[in-house]
Amino acid sequence: MFTSAGQHGTHRRVFLSCATLVALAVLSLTPFTLHAQQPASAQPALLRGVGISQQMNQQVPANLAFRDEAGNPVLLGDYFGKKPIVLSLVYFSCLSMCTEVLNGELRALQNIPLALGKDYEAVTVSFDPKDTFAEAAVKKRIYAGLYGRPGASAGWHFLTGDQTSIAALTDAVGFRYTFDQPSGQFAHATAIMILTPRGQLARYFYGVQYPSRDVRLGLVEASQGKIGSPTDAALLFCYHYDPLTGKYGLIVANVLRIAGGLTILVLGIFLWLMFRRERHPASPVPGLGR
Repeated sequence: MFTSAGQHGTHRRVFLSCATLVALAVLSLTPFTLHAQQPASAQPALLRGVGISQQMNQQVPANLAFRDEAGNPVLLGDYFGKKPIVLSLVYFSCLSMCTEVLNGELRALQNIPLALGKDYEAVTVSFDPKDTFAEAAVKKRIYAGLYGRPGASAGWHFLTGDQTSIAALTDAVGFRYTFDQPSGQFAHATAIMILTPRGQLARYFYGVQYPSRDVRLGLVEASQGKIGSPTDAALLFCYHYDPLTGKYGLIVANVLRIAGGLTILVLGIFLWLMFRRERHPASPVPGLGR
């Protein structure tokens, strides 16, 4: 099959865009912004100003207007209330990395026992004002269907909006991106965020793979213990969220406390059994001895 020079040019632009986005995904595995990694003058022009700045504990504006996947006008605050929220920012015509973000989010949500729609909500917002609610509906059918549990359709929301609302949301969560005119694609970092039920930023998880344990613990903490199990409470005693890495790490001091407590408990039981045996020696068996 032969291709025209115009097609070659299109393929080249797509390839360059994908390569740029892959590089951004790798860079986004580290938190905060690309400026923290190297001087601005050393960065490619396309990447300057791209990154994520944590806005921990900040309130996400509730009055931002969007449209849901059915085309109905909604406010972001309509999803605030009683449940924590997994927030992802993508755009629906993205060639590679946005799909990887959604795939990574899907895998994480599938691998936790908490139920989407019952224990927490997921809200995916396009930061491309050209995206339509029809495209959002397609994404919802795909990902709510792949999630494969009851309640997913009512619990995972895909929103589109105008530039004013998009800019206000991305500014509030510290998500910065640029548009590459030659390729027609956006340069952006990759992450998902956890919001408290009231819409405050609680956790950031970077890259395109999100450990299910971390997402689970983030949701439990964001809910202030209103969801989850005793196992989650025990894990949170041993693991602590590190904003510098965007991950949960082992708290060695607490693990040592648990180990020490178990050692004392075992020794206590052993001493109690020995003391009990001395006070109540076993009776001789009839017919044995003299």
